Amino acid sequence: MQNRIFQLRKAKGYSQEKLAQLAGVTRQTINAIENAKYSPSLELAFTLANLLNVKVDELFMKDGD
Repeated sequence: MQNRIFQLRKAKGYSQEKLAQLAGVTRQTINAIENAKYSPSLELAFTLANLLNVKVDELFMKDGD
């Protein structure tokens, strides 16, 4: 599953560490999600979308979309 977290995080001026802190996870978790190595829980997906001011379906997309 692809995502736009990297681009949206950079646009907000957040480091991985800052976004992780705000989301209540580790920097490694944010890195793994950005690199499609880990799929977040639904709760974390909504938290990230909220922090990045987008809807969940604007944050994540199926491969090939």
